[in-house]
Amino acid sequence: MSNAPTESRRAIEALRAGVPNRDAVRFLGSSQSHIEAKFRQQLEVARQDFLEEKQASGTLIVGNLGSGKSHLLEYLQHIALEENFVCSKVVISKETPLYDAAKVFRAAINNAAVPGRKGAPLAEIAVKLNFDSPAYAELYKWVNRPDTALSTRFAATLYIYEHQKRDLEIQDRIIRFWSGDPVGVVELRGWLRDMGEVATYRIDKVSAKELALQRYKFIPRLMIAAGYSGWVLLIDEVELIRHYSLLQRAKSYAEIARWMGKLEGVSFPGLTAVLAIISEFESRVLDERNDEEKIPGKLRGRGTEPETLLAGQAERGMRVIRRDKELLSTTSEGIIRDTQEKVRSIYTKAYAWEAPTSSAYIDTTATMRQHVKRWITEWDLKRLYSDYQPEIEVGELKQDYSEIPEIETPSEGDVDTSNPDNP
Repeated sequence: MSNAPTESRRAIEALRAGVPNRDAVRFLGSSQSHIEAKFRQQLEVARQDFLEEKQASGTLIVGNLGSGKSHLLEYLQHIALEENFVCSKVVISKETPLYDAAKVFRAAINNAAVPGRKGAPLAEIAVKLNFDSPAYAELYKWVNRPDTALSTRFAATLYIYEHQKRDLEIQDRIIRFWSGDPVGVVELRGWLRDMGEVATYRIDKVSAKELALQRYKFIPRLMIAAGYSGWVLLIDEVELIRHYSLLQRAKSYAEIARWMGKLEGVSFPGLTAVLAIISEFESRVLDERNDEEKIPGKLRGRGTEPETLLAGQAERGMRVIRRDKELLSTTSEGIIRDTQEKVRSIYTKAYAWEAPTSSAYIDTTATMRQHVKRWITEWDLKRLYSDYQPEIEVGELKQDYSEIPEIETPSEGDVDTSNPDNP
């Protein structure tokens, strides 16, 4: 491990901002040993379940604001990469709403970390495909099976990618399609016609939403064919769904069930997920808004088959939040003292200035983020103003739980963008 001042400075700046980066996580590690152990087991199960055509169950992490959920997800990403999994960290936001599978997919691909690689994620994965390997043969056989319920676009593009080795522009277009971009039907048929295969692959019509869901089936298998163990999704700040309208909350609860592997008849073998949500979400949204009764009741009251299905899926997602979660362990004085010494050591290396050891009272009710920010602020002031005796007051940031329609954006599935030649 390198202790270069630059890396230490990056770690301190990340901790100061409350957004842990790889340097901070590498220096500090994690005190959540029970979740780390469960995650390692989850990865092993994911490997085995892929062989059995199943999606491994996910993990829902629950903790207070500032308790270290994002730090833990960053730490789990390091574990996933060490275990040869491609890993994507997605932060739910206005641009990446949980209810929109297509936008979440794009964010996951764009943010994917590939073990030992630094370039564009899917390009790095695709270049590792060995067309003569048994793993690729399994992928090719699977994608051409009629029971996979995939659009023929995937079988066609895989065939074109394999047999157009010399045309890098076409290969790049294929990779962009796998990454979430549309591909024109006329363009696709033209490539197939040039190869004498236009009759083999009859290109079907499919919505952008359905294509996104199918990509979640195809991409993990592509990764495994390229020699990786699978795909891990780390989804942070799930609590943002508190601002959604009732219908979008329903869709989001259904997505929680999907990523946890709890939707009946829906499975993404080779993919497994970890989600993080604040602990008071359950009381402030499920209880105070009565979502568990209100959402299924309103959806079923409309009497349509899609909304009845969504009601059941949303119920599964809310049940996960109630019953199937991993709580962050409480922060003891010993853990806080140990973390303080680690942060002090990083700060000392970052600024070539001996940060003092604090013997002040440790408040175990404060979050780790509050402790870390207080230490760094105090050291900043003492380093810059040696005679100054800082008095730092720590406050709690209250969360807003009102609905904010402005943060909702139209789902990609609301408009068919899968066929730009025939909109």
